[in-house]
Amino acid sequence: MARFLEKLGLRPIILHEQVNEGRTVIEKFERHAQVGFAIALLTPDDVGALASSPGDSRPRARQNVVMELGYFMGALGRRHVCALVKDGVELPSDISGLVYVPLDVGGAWKMALVKELKASHFEVDANLALP
Repeated sequence: MARFLEKLGLRPIILHEQVNEGRTVIEKFERHAQVGFAIALLTPDDVGALASSPGDSRPRARQNVVMELGYFMGALGRRHVCALVKDGVELPSDISGLVYVPLDVGGAWKMALVKELKASHFEVDANLALP
């Protein structure tokens, strides 16, 4: 994802790549959250189930990713946030009406993301998204 955004001429911020400077995780997050657009990758990195049905676990995104998605939706507004969702990942229930972009193997997500960025007034060349 980072290399794709760099290809479009954007400068992605990846939190674990930033210096810590003695900060807590939330302080570091807040320091680097001053952005114009956020992308959340909801990939099957975790599993979860209802306490009443522990055997029915399903793939879900890490809880910090869901929290960060909510943070950016509140801070930037929903139109400046794009959630890319891998097939089969459980969606957060509180935002089930939100339209997600499928993180498909064929790469159609790239043009969908370019369109979202353009709608948020980022100047990106869609031709750079082509293979």
